[in-house]
Amino acid sequence: MADVSERIKSAIESNRILIFMKGNRNFPMCGFSAATVEIFDSLGVPYETIDVLADQEVREGIKRYSNWPTIPQVFINGKFIGGCDIVRELYETGELEPMVRAALAEGASRG
Repeated sequence: MADVSERIKSAIESNRILIFMKGNRNFPMCGFSAATVEIFDSLGVPYETIDVLADQEVREGIKRYSNWPTIPQVFINGKFIGGCDIVRELYETGELEPMVRAALAEGASRG
């Protein structure tokens, strides 16, 4: 089995927008995860989620990988963006949507 850091890296590289969260997009298991999903749903963009509650190794590993202590964690185009508060702030200032659209456009051009 691959090292947890390798599994995390592979998941991040395989998805333009990825949220490590408690629960999943259809059933968030904490308020911060729910708020983060709500923001991305409001943008109407494709994104993936990984439920850290389903895998304790990933739950701890993602914190080491990003050097960020809390969940959820959002990655866009392979880059760690932050947690719920940062994503909410970027959304409210209008910075998140262009960042997301650029990542998706780049992903589409790679084909």
